[in-house]
Amino acid sequence: MFDDGYTVLVEGLGKCYADTWVLADFDLAVPRGTVYGLLGPNGAGKTTAVRILATLLRPDAGRALVAGRDVVRQPRAVRRRIGLTGQQTAVDESITGRQNLALFGRLFHLDRPQAARRADELLARFGLADAADKGVKGYSGGMRRRLDLAASMILAPDVLFLDEPTTGLDPRGRNEMWAAVRSLVADGTTVLLTTQYLDEADRLADRIAVLDRGHKVADDTPDALKHAFGGDRIEVVLREPGDIPHALRALSGVTVNGAEPRIDRDDRRVSAPVGDRVAALTEVARLLRADGVTIEDIGVRRPTLDEVFLGLTGHATTEPESDPESEPKPESKPKPKPEPEPESKPKPQRRPDCRPDPDSDPDPESTAGDPEAKSTAGDPEAKSTAGDPESESTAGKMAAS
Repeated sequence: MFDDGYTVLVEGLGKCYADTWVLADFDLAVPRGTVYGLLGPNGAGKTTAVRILATLLRPDAGRALVAGRDVVRQPRAVRRRIGLTGQQTAVDESITGRQNLALFGRLFHLDRPQAARRADELLARFGLADAADKGVKGYSGGMRRRLDLAASMILAPDVLFLDEPTTGLDPRGRNEMWAAVRSLVADGTTVLLTTQYLDEADRLADRIAVLDRGHKVADDTPDALKHAFGGDRIEVVLREPGDIPHALRALSGVTVNGAEPRIDRDDRRVSAPVGDRVAALTEVARLLRADGVTIEDIGVRRPTLDEVFLGLTGHATTEPESDPESEPKPESKPKPKPEPEPESKPKPQRRPDCRPDPDSDPDPESTAGDPEAKSTAGDPEAKSTAGDPESESTAGKMAAS
């Protein structure tokens, strides 16, 4: 158990590029053994937040603890307790699944027998034992992602970062990946999930934070977010567009607080919020039948996470962020003065020059003040950090040791 029962604690986290804050005043508290979703449109700051928490990027403001260790002052201790699966798989297609996991085990400084045993355990756990000795190039997309996830679990991390884990998978592959994530959480692993698939967050996440333009605009459970956005709605789909006035009259008598029904003329759809869902549905159906209206569909539904997302950010999700550095960068030419943000999204108190504060941002590779930083010779949990520390694939997994 870590600080106050949370494995990830973030306060006032910020990151800027020149004069642009891509992440500002970001707070987060993730309980142990849960899935916490980070949602947001392209450029919202999700990948930046994950890269900071995984010690791949230095913050310019705030503080973050992962598994009880400071990501800036104790980066090596953090890396020994995390796993990272990026947007692109880090497996080698020219060798088998078993050889891939054994290779990662050796890179994590396990000896050959330990690496082989761990590879066998993970292959069985992720349902890949039957394909263990087949070349990865013959794996399906779902199998490759599960193998990639297994490689992140070589040292059984306390915290696993999943950045767009099901991008490009078909429905079967997505379901396989979801089952693997649920299994990890059941065993006590904490998962921080970034995704633009809202149904994925709805099914997996115990709690969701929504980011927009670098700010957190909501933080709650999926059900609470949907409830806050609106309660039950009756939705009627008509066969004839000319029957819309009849549907409006029927729904107007059962709406909550006299709310105006919504009309989608293209789909011949009319909907309205209601209180007593059963009584309202029965009454609307009776009135429409009495008017001789032919109904193609009628039902009661609750807001989807898509609708909540649109209501909070004002725009839909876009294609997944393919470049870890894809957060907005400042333009070289002058930009027009931005319009004031709505009161629901107050601007953070920031340094106007948007430059790192040297007193609060030591070198993340520094071992000063880190009681766990020591020579890694003979340490089976430590591994070399040589290579590109900014990589989100193989080097990303290597940074997790």
